[in-house]
Amino acid sequence: MIIVENVNKSFGEKQVLRNINLTFVKGKVNLVIGRSGSGKTVLMKCLIGLLSPTEGGIYYNHKDFHRLPFAEQKLLRTEMGVVFQGSALFDSLTIEENVMFPLNMLTRQSYQEKIERVNYCLQRVDLFKTNHLYPSELSGGMKKRAAIARAIAINPQYLFCDEPNSGLDPKTSLIIDELITGITHEYNITTVVNTHDLNSVITIGETISFIRDGLLNWHGTKDEVLISDNENLNDFIYAQPITQMIRR
Repeated sequence: MIIVENVNKSFGEKQVLRNINLTFVKGKVNLVIGRSGSGKTVLMKCLIGLLSPTEGGIYYNHKDFHRLPFAEQKLLRTEMGVVFQGSALFDSLTIEENVMFPLNMLTRQSYQEKIERVNYCLQRVDLFKTNHLYPSELSGGMKKRAAIARAIAINPQYLFCDEPNSGLDPKTSLIIDELITGITHEYNITTVVNTHDLNSVITIGETISFIRDGLLNWHGTKDEVLISDNENLNDFIYAQPITQMIRR
């Protein structure tokens, strides 16, 4: 579980996040939705430690991450897996080397232990026989699955995904959604996903937080999102193409 308490974030005179209070539940897919520029990415960067809140706290197991000593912050980061919007695979490394990268950085496992873990993770995301391929040889969906394999290589307690379906076709997006949901439930981890994809919202959003202009404007579930009377949320939801809403 992650608790966000009274978080504000400013850059100079510009305030991007305003008094955000949220709980991200363990064992569930927690979605954060909102228009571009709403503050979603800044919030995620605060969650994973790339940015520090101007005010407020972010608590992992009741410990404020940004007030922990450096050694404890580093230890907590070993429990975080991150899937970046553009996959962020290293072009010069093979898929095997990409997935092994966090194991090399964060563990003292033997090579045999690491290669067994790499193979397991690649199998888990259905990327058989891709070990010695390079990212340029994979499709967009395969790159996202490789990024997920890398993110789960260290057995994280927390999984963060920034726009995991960006640039993907509907069928591949469905595969990624099912993969994220399956991993979340299988390992009972706390998953936080930033997304614009309405299909993700109405199919995998076990908790949904709508951010507008840096404020938490609505919070609910996939069963509630389409029947909400929140005008701002409805403007965001129903502005999307109707084909997206019925795609699945």
